[in-house]
Amino acid sequence: MPDRKAPGWRWQDEAAGGGMMDENHLTRRVVGFHDIRFDGLSDLLMRARGASIIDIGMNRGHVAYEFAVNGARLVHGCDIYAAGVMAARHWFAELPHIESKFEVVNLAEPGALTKAFGSEGYDITLFIGVYHKLSRILDSKGLSDLVRDIGRRSLTYCGAMVHPEHLKTIDADMAAEGLKRIHTSELAYPGRPAVIWKRK
Repeated sequence: MPDRKAPGWRWQDEAAGGGMMDENHLTRRVVGFHDIRFDGLSDLLMRARGASIIDIGMNRGHVAYEFAVNGARLVHGCDIYAAGVMAARHWFAELPHIESKFEVVNLAEPGALTKAFGSEGYDITLFIGVYHKLSRILDSKGLSDLVRDIGRRSLTYCGAMVHPEHLKTIDADMAAEGLKRIHTSELAYPGRPAVIWKRK
């Protein structure tokens, strides 16, 4: 079978000189194991019952699933990785009592979240390990517009795992949308603190 670009082929793969990520070439797509992605953010799970959640850059939906089993009533998510989005749809097919929607979204495109999810707000928004990837391809205005869009959608909390050098900029964009950083944890993957903002 000849090599072909997988559904959801990503700019990161192109930059790395390849890296098929379809059903025939499965690889791990995130740093660390999925549990590590919760280090410093697990308090948000205590607030999942009855809440609406969106996981932006959700990979295969592992984190979204944790919110579902902790009582979230609505779980949305997106990623540029089409096979991962399909995996999340399969997982959530077993949870018909939870309103779920997972879409393939290229966050580098202006208004991408609105095209996929409208202007909907969520009790908890998540963007774990996403910002530093987008900082390689988006200019400062594009990044700011995206973070402010995420901030507007955050009805109560927003959780992220980011590189420390990006925190000041993200804090400013979140503050412009009425959110204040209330939690910073170094428990997360080394050099990537977990951060939670709350609507003021």
